[in-house]
Amino acid sequence: MFTGIIQGMATIAAIDDHDEIRTFKLHFPEGFSEGLAIGASVSVDGVCLTVTELLSADSASFDVILQSLNVTTLDAVAAGARVNVERAAKDGAEIGGHPMSGHIDFSTPIESVATAEGNKLLRIAIPPQFRRYIFPKGYIAINGASLTVSEVNKSEGWFEVWLIPETRRMTTFEEKLAGDRVNIEIERNTQVVVDTMRDAVQESLGKLQPVLEALLAEKGLKLEDFIQAPVQIEAKPK
Repeated sequence: MFTGIIQGMATIAAIDDHDEIRTFKLHFPEGFSEGLAIGASVSVDGVCLTVTELLSADSASFDVILQSLNVTTLDAVAAGARVNVERAAKDGAEIGGHPMSGHIDFSTPIESVATAEGNKLLRIAIPPQFRRYIFPKGYIAINGASLTVSEVNKSEGWFEVWLIPETRRMTTFEEKLAGDRVNIEIERNTQVVVDTMRDAVQESLGKLQPVLEALLAEKGLKLEDFIQAPVQIEAKPK
């Protein structure tokens, strides 16, 4: 499990493709890999990867299978690129962000980037099948960073997040431009509750559901507009 609090930026030292597996060699910031062992988990731009070889005091290798490459941005990164990294959370660790698995749901482009008074605003595209899970003030993980959604436009298919100066300093977001793709992990509790509520509505309405959906459509509404995500309580003030 990860907390979504990025601990630094690593550099991709080398990439090797072999047998439908891509091996990444990462060079970590000073002190990041203290106590790191083969088999340990590291979040790399939000993707949970397993250490396969320790190369030096500050570098290690990771193997990525084809399925992970197809879903994430790791299929397009090149040697020399920087990535967000976080060590797996230990028992009793403070959850400053929100619990994350490191299993990416989709990658998507940044639609626009803006800055205001030292903060940075990212507007990010949402594929249609995931729009039901994203709500204002809800948690979302972007390239491994736990962030709070500020605005959502489900009809146009985008959401926005603000980045404070500390987040900009500790992550690769400062380098991101419109058109760059990022990895997204949906907050699991929200996903479970929304799916459960949708199933309950379908079971309750039965054959009436298409009729109700048609009536709502005449008013420019959707049934899922009335299915709200749970209120989320932050682990600590941010």
